[in-house]
Amino acid sequence: MADMTYRLPPEWHPQSGVQLTWPHADSDWGPLLDEVEPVFATIAREISARERLLVACHDAPLRDRVRALLEQAGCAMERVTLHLAPSNDTWARDHGPLTVLDGNGSARLLDFTFNGWGGKHAHARDNRITAALHAQGAFGTTPLEAVAMVLEGGSVEVDGLGTLLTTSHCLLTPTRNPELDRAAIEARLGQWLGIDRVLWLSEGHLEGDDTDAHIDTLARFCDPHTIAYVACDDPNDSHYPALKAMEAELTALRDRDGRPYRLVPLPWPRPAFSADGQRLPATYANFLIINGAVLVPTYRDPADAVALERLASCFPGREIVAIDCRPIIEQYGSLHCLTMQLPEGVLP
Repeated sequence: MADMTYRLPPEWHPQSGVQLTWPHADSDWGPLLDEVEPVFATIAREISARERLLVACHDAPLRDRVRALLEQAGCAMERVTLHLAPSNDTWARDHGPLTVLDGNGSARLLDFTFNGWGGKHAHARDNRITAALHAQGAFGTTPLEAVAMVLEGGSVEVDGLGTLLTTSHCLLTPTRNPELDRAAIEARLGQWLGIDRVLWLSEGHLEGDDTDAHIDTLARFCDPHTIAYVACDDPNDSHYPALKAMEAELTALRDRDGRPYRLVPLPWPRPAFSADGQRLPATYANFLIINGAVLVPTYRDPADAVALERLASCFPGREIVAIDCRPIIEQYGSLHCLTMQLPEGVLP
């Protein structure tokens, strides 16, 4: 099934930088800009301290505003590039490129189709962002290839050795690739991402998440033998049955050597709600691995400290950096959803 001409590297592979798509007044973030822009600036500062940062800006006035905000936040501006790309939203994990390495180790950008998580939200601008950035030279000379398949970066996790972890609820939903069954999707993942083993989770969800259970909200590879996952320890919480069933699925999985994975449960924060009473998807699994550090979302909750401690045990040698993402979950995503890492050799 696998075509090892291309290989999707794991997130811990050395990076040239990270992409952000900045929020703007004409997006759903409009009423929340004063709260969310400082979070974006903090993420930008932590990334630029360690690697390059590519920011997609909706228009020229926003680009000027972002430059001023990043300078004020203390970003390493010599590592920051700002490009124009009209956007509907800010979830770069899902509209940004997946970068694969060819047989010679050279990077290639894959521009999968983004359809607003199965047509739930406006997406035409977001689907064009990668091509627009590439046309402006944002990725240097890295080649870009469009792929006629709907796939979001938040829906796939890889171990770098040919194994991919995902959820059947997301990849098999008929609003994404209705013409592809499970076998056909596995074949495409093999062709484009160099995958020869797909681990499917059929259980687990977060209320308020409209991605159809992206894996990056639930369970994450920390290395080829370790998975950190969301665990609910409150039997009275509505998530408890499904997350317990997911935990059982994870326990039954085996790594490439036939051994059980080292499973690290991430704590369950107190319920958080929007102003209109909607449960918000606060998840510690939505961390971002960058060069020398892991950026971890926190939610002004007592469980924050436990999450930081447990993730520190998963990433020895990397600094664990807490980022207050309570404002971000008001739009039903978190830190990892906002970012897309770009492996070594991509950014000029």
